[in-house]
Amino acid sequence: MTVDDTGSGTDGDGRVDSEPAEPGDDPLALRLEQLILGAERRYTPFQAARSAGVSMELASRFWRAMGFADIGQAKALTEADVLALRRLAGLVEAGLLSEAMAVQVARSTGQTTARLAEWQIDSFLEGLTEPPEPGMTRTEVTYPLVELLLPELQEFLVYVWRRQLAASTGRVVQAGDDEEMVDRRLAVGFADLVGFTRLTRRMEEEELGELVEAFETTAADLVAARGGRLIKTLGDEVLYVADDAGTAAEIALRLIETMANDETMPELRVGIAFGTVTTRMGDVFGTTVNLASRLTSIAPRDALLVDSAFAEEIIRTGDAPASEAQAVEEAATAEKEGEQAPAYRFGLQPMWQRPVRGLGVVEPWLLTRRSPPPP
Repeated sequence: MTVDDTGSGTDGDGRVDSEPAEPGDDPLALRLEQLILGAERRYTPFQAARSAGVSMELASRFWRAMGFADIGQAKALTEADVLALRRLAGLVEAGLLSEAMAVQVARSTGQTTARLAEWQIDSFLEGLTEPPEPGMTRTEVTYPLVELLLPELQEFLVYVWRRQLAASTGRVVQAGDDEEMVDRRLAVGFADLVGFTRLTRRMEEEELGELVEAFETTAADLVAARGGRLIKTLGDEVLYVADDAGTAAEIALRLIETMANDETMPELRVGIAFGTVTTRMGDVFGTTVNLASRLTSIAPRDALLVDSAFAEEIIRTGDAPASEAQAVEEAATAEKEGEQAPAYRFGLQPMWQRPVRGLGVVEPWLLTRRSPPPP
């Protein structure tokens, strides 16, 4: 969207941008919008940018980054939109954020909250707005329900965000140096449901959705409970990271064991790599991530493959012996001297080296559990 000197909205070739298609002029939609936003529509985009003291170009960059559609010069913005522009621009003017970083803040916040809002409407509000009495419509139930839920959900959202921000800040400030704050050494794990494509052809949509939700919920709970961080879910696949190899391995084996005990779930395969990872907007990138993904694709069913760097790290931390021969020798020595043998949590078995597309020759290791899992 561009704006000429008179404040008219055009799409760059002289055409006026179309009016917003939603919420349209539906009275209930407008009432709900006003309830949720807490203010009436007062400004066109040009007026909002001018009131905030920012250029229309910068305002458009912020709005698009947040995921908002171009609306031409419809009067659809509120005082809150002006205040949001003012705050972002103020952070740039004060030198706290660069303009590019402010746009990233807008984009990451917009993408995360858009997904949250979609989930809440599709999976939460939709179920709660079933008419409680014959003759009532869903629209008649929606407004009072939103009115009751909105302040509670808002407070809960801020609470969770502050908790996550505190945890993330703690991890960053404990990094060894400034470079490690951005490019960190982490264990990266992918867990993938086997045969998911075939399942999509055999199962009903609702049944398939329930299976995916059960898998994502189980994975998210296990990752969080064991000290990892869930990065994202991709339907039949989850991506997680952990600061140390032992935690990542424990999460992977727990996932495999949990899924194997559920007759309704497909088999699982997991791959983990250890190394430098670049983090951006809550996601992770780099060769380590790519390697973990490739290991997952070649892992046996209900098994965990790790790369050589992960194997070296888990041996270094004392969670696994360098070889089974070493473990046997240590046990025999300990018994002879009347001492306790080292208690290794995991075992490693080298697999055949193989070429992996884009990564050269890789030496995968099969990681298994040696001792019973902790409670």
